[in-house]
Amino acid sequence: MRNPIIVALDVPTAEKALQLAEQLAPVVGAFKIGKELFVSGGPEIVRKIRATGASVFLDLKFHDIPNTVAKAVAAATRLDVQMLTIHCSGGSEMMRAAEKAAQETALQSGRNAPLVLGVTVLTSFDSNGLSEIGAEANVGKQVERLAQLSVRSGIRGLVCSPLEIADLRQLLPKEIQLVTPGIRTGAEKADDQKRTLTPREAMDAGASWLVIGRPIYAAENPRAAAELILKTLE
Repeated sequence: MRNPIIVALDVPTAEKALQLAEQLAPVVGAFKIGKELFVSGGPEIVRKIRATGASVFLDLKFHDIPNTVAKAVAAATRLDVQMLTIHCSGGSEMMRAAEKAAQETALQSGRNAPLVLGVTVLTSFDSNGLSEIGAEANVGKQVERLAQLSVRSGIRGLVCSPLEIADLRQLLPKEIQLVTPGIRTGAEKADDQKRTLTPREAMDAGASWLVIGRPIYAAENPRAAAELILKTLE
């Protein structure tokens, strides 16, 4: 079985991230580098983690005019990341530009194109939050609308809440990869994630990848925590 666990390295320093990566690489599928770590560690942290042989998911959620996003995606592709994120709400032209940049830059670089993932609705949002910004108040409908738009725009994967996976699997082509944050084991304190499932529940619903942060990196023994989660998926 392909290891579906992506560990979110949501830590403040490159040193801590590398320590975790070295400890966890044998028992997880990839590492996610988000805004905090990328701003503090820069592109070099991506290179260092890639040098360990681990795959990298660059989660910067690009959202800008199409040309700017295309250039950012091209730069990420040259950095040799395996996944990256854009916001579906940037629209079809932006999404098409992102996918085109990934494919063309990868071809020029002689490597596989990264999986460009569309972010539908952030897992911290609920109906009240969507209403505040003037969007469709029904979270599920908003996710479905953006998911369908992204597929029509050529995007090959989505980031979505575990609670939307089953519905999206009925709605979208089977080859679309679904990357799922909002994963909790049930042992953690309450936090800002409002739409969650356990790892097993998310995989049973049809997730392709699980992004797991605090349940692993904040554990007393991160490797043991990752191994325990992986065991529940066997």
